[in-house]
Amino acid sequence: MPPSGRYDEVVTAAERPSDPRKGASAMQHTGHMGPADHPGDPMADAGVVHLDETPGHECGVFGVYAPNQAVAHLTYLGLYALQHRGQESAGMAVSDGETVTVMKDMGLVSNAFDDRMLAALTGHLAIGHTRYSTTGSSQWSNAQPFYRNVGDHSFALAHNGNLVNTADLAAELGMLPGAATSDSDLVAELIEVELAAGAGAADPGPGPGSGPGLASASTDTAEDPLVRALAAVAPRLRGAFSFVLCDETHVIGLRDPHGFWPLVLGRLDDGWVLASETPALDVVGAVFIREIEPGEMVVIGPDGPRTVRPFPAEEVDPHLCLFEFVYFHRPDGRLYNRNVHAARVTMGAKLADQAPVAADMVMGVPESGLPAAEGYARQSGIPYGQGLVKNRYIGRTFIAPNQQLRALGVRMKLNPLVDSIRGKRLVVVDDSIVRGTTTRAMVSMLREAGAAEVHLRISSPPYRWPCFYGMDTGHHGDLLAANLSVDEIAGYLNVDSIAYLTLDRLVDAIGAVGAGFCDACLTGEYPVEVPVDLSKRVLEPDAPDPTDTTPNALHLLFGNEMGTPADDARDARDARDARDARSASAAVNTGDGRGAAVTADDNAEGN
Repeated sequence: MPPSGRYDEVVTAAERPSDPRKGASAMQHTGHMGPADHPGDPMADAGVVHLDETPGHECGVFGVYAPNQAVAHLTYLGLYALQHRGQESAGMAVSDGETVTVMKDMGLVSNAFDDRMLAALTGHLAIGHTRYSTTGSSQWSNAQPFYRNVGDHSFALAHNGNLVNTADLAAELGMLPGAATSDSDLVAELIEVELAAGAGAADPGPGPGSGPGLASASTDTAEDPLVRALAAVAPRLRGAFSFVLCDETHVIGLRDPHGFWPLVLGRLDDGWVLASETPALDVVGAVFIREIEPGEMVVIGPDGPRTVRPFPAEEVDPHLCLFEFVYFHRPDGRLYNRNVHAARVTMGAKLADQAPVAADMVMGVPESGLPAAEGYARQSGIPYGQGLVKNRYIGRTFIAPNQQLRALGVRMKLNPLVDSIRGKRLVVVDDSIVRGTTTRAMVSMLREAGAAEVHLRISSPPYRWPCFYGMDTGHHGDLLAANLSVDEIAGYLNVDSIAYLTLDRLVDAIGAVGAGFCDACLTGEYPVEVPVDLSKRVLEPDAPDPTDTTPNALHLLFGNEMGTPADDARDARDARDARDARSASAAVNTGDGRGAAVTADDNAEGN
């Protein structure tokens, strides 16, 4: 269980008991034509340095139906707008009405495509994907979209989220190990089997139009093999999924009945767009129509969009990931009819009311901490300023050959503005703390730059539980707040005070009355049951990742034997307590009561 203790009050240095300081691209038509042995994940190298300790993004998905437009170029722009959701690989599938062509590669969108490639991808509809792996290793074979061909029918699938019953589904299919290497690949396999059988589940029937922009459904799903197959497969899936799929003639979007991850619908002058976030609509000139509802399938064809509802009404229970508002979503996006930037500013304002402090400047940690810092400064009346400069051209990780260079890793991402910091009492606002390593290094930089005081304010509650629905957060032992009390965290980070926004204030700041949220990473209450043998490589037992210290859900929840930042903090605390005990014992043994009293006073001052 996570440490007890309230986090709605400020913890100061004087209150805490201890202060430990110490590529080739590939195309698919009717077959899979790709490199036989594409390079794997560079993060598997031993010298990897993680520059971003915030939760790993999920993925970004995009789909467009737009006859007479350059759909490949539109998809490229849409994926570019969603790049923050995944940086491991990028891909798209384009149909000209007869052939579905897939192109994908490792790396960023700009690495995977150029004008020559896009010019070759002609058609009237397309889907795209940017990946951050949650199930399946980071290698070319797991890049999306996934392609399948059944007789004269082909389709491609892209997935944002993570299934929790992957192993059960693979067993039902009787799949040999390695036949599918990710949950998304497995879903494509299930749909392929359903198409091949030619007999899906009972026709769910066209659902009623839902919201503006949806034509009244008139096409029977029996006329659409992919729709029929997906409607049969979807109720068997457990966990989080926002899918976009395409075949030769349709683009399809589907959200799981909990709606863990977002999916929105937009309209072009002569077409329709699906995307993970509204900024992807903006960049291609589409007008936002509405969010796809939890449990809803939207099928876009020549007659426009229509709705199919493959899930029983009683299974629909909205639980949008709360961290979409806190961190994942672009600030210019909209969720639950709320502007994300405005919600983050309000979080900062509520944090100022909850945890005031005397200070000279409020600063945010770029980029996601800036809106909340703006709100904190506005509400508190303390001047807002810039204290850190972010290198915008570096990713989440980089490879360093030795410890000396790895120690400089954080400075490759953030560098302090010394003249703005020196001699000032700082309120430093960030969106979250997961492992604590980057935050600790940042605080150290601010101290070295001459900050008189550092008061840390976090615009979300303590992150105490791993996510199994699509966020990559590591195991329980990696999570600082899962293993330390708030005052111990303050000591480990070497800050003068720390405060986390409470959950009720966070939800209130979002202002989506009656909306449902998943807060499992904050409360440990999981909306969908998680099997204890769930792991990132559940379908790849023979492909271990040297950086993966998470064999299964038990280890995710209860940790392992490897050292973590939380272990470092506890070790430092225990060493100090032992040192203090020896000092007190020595003073008593000398019979010098005054010496014992001085030691106790010294300890009180040190705390």
